[in-house]
Amino acid sequence: MSRPRRDRCEVNWLVDTPGADASAGHVMWDPLHSFWNGGMLAVWIAFAVPTFSPAAFAIFLMGTGAAVLLGHSVGFHRLLIHRSFSTTRGIERVLVWCGTIAGMSGPHWIIRTHDLHDWAQRQQQCHDYLAHRRPMLRDAWWQLHCRLVLDRPPDFDLGQVGGDPFYGFLERTWMLQQLPVAGLLWLAGGWSFVVWGVCARVAITVHGHWFVGHLAHRRGPQSWLVRGAGVQAHDVPWAAIPTMGEAWHNNHHAYPGSARIGLYPGQSDWGYAVIASLGRLGLAWDVCLPKHMPERDRSLLSVDRGICQPDLAAPSPVRHGSSQ
Repeated sequence: MSRPRRDRCEVNWLVDTPGADASAGHVMWDPLHSFWNGGMLAVWIAFAVPTFSPAAFAIFLMGTGAAVLLGHSVGFHRLLIHRSFSTTRGIERVLVWCGTIAGMSGPHWIIRTHDLHDWAQRQQQCHDYLAHRRPMLRDAWWQLHCRLVLDRPPDFDLGQVGGDPFYGFLERTWMLQQLPVAGLLWLAGGWSFVVWGVCARVAITVHGHWFVGHLAHRRGPQSWLVRGAGVQAHDVPWAAIPTMGEAWHNNHHAYPGSARIGLYPGQSDWGYAVIASLGRLGLAWDVCLPKHMPERDRSLLSVDRGICQPDLAAPSPVRHGSSQ
């Protein structure tokens, strides 16, 4: 489902566009995402107390964990965006549907938004919107309620993903995908389950994604610097479990094509644990790890020459090939 790549660490879906500029542009209000993100948060705040129950809270925790783990981390980020492993067409579509259910947007929008940030942060000059440089409240407004319009944007080629009818359907109906989930929750537990299982889940996922992303580009420990990049990443250790390993963001900038993001001993990475489990079942292959990207080392500077090296020899599924 992906177009051929020259490099595991390239910005997958962005086309080399002469004259593209990551620094010049203007931020404008995005009413669709603004009403969605603000509405989910408002409903949760308004009805959180009267609808709270231990069962509803349990639904919230399980639903949020499943959507972030299977959907956002494994389905959207490591599979659809970075193609850090391969799997069957059916499993891929289930994982991407779970990513859509996470509630941030559809797959096409997620790819473009991620890769625009990825590309821009690799440039020497980058707009404050794409670098998360503004103070926290301003950055929250920008990221959750606005979009950036660059004067000279790059082009995108979504390849077969862009032409796939199923992904096109998810892109057009990403908000409506919450309705069957809400219906099942209402049948199981009434409005309490709907408020906590949909509104609270989507609100915490969207706002939590922004919050960890903001911190990951502002402060925190670093093991690596990427040569020539105007924006460097930081790890957010306390968020490793809630983000299913995504919070080791400095590692991710260092090895963006790696299916494993928690590279050092003690760095929790549940997303990679899922991929490794699929591999043991013969359902994931071509799993990329830092050891498969030796050329990447030339782009990296170690922040502390005394740090332990990442687990480059971490075990990975051995099956190769593709069903696509």
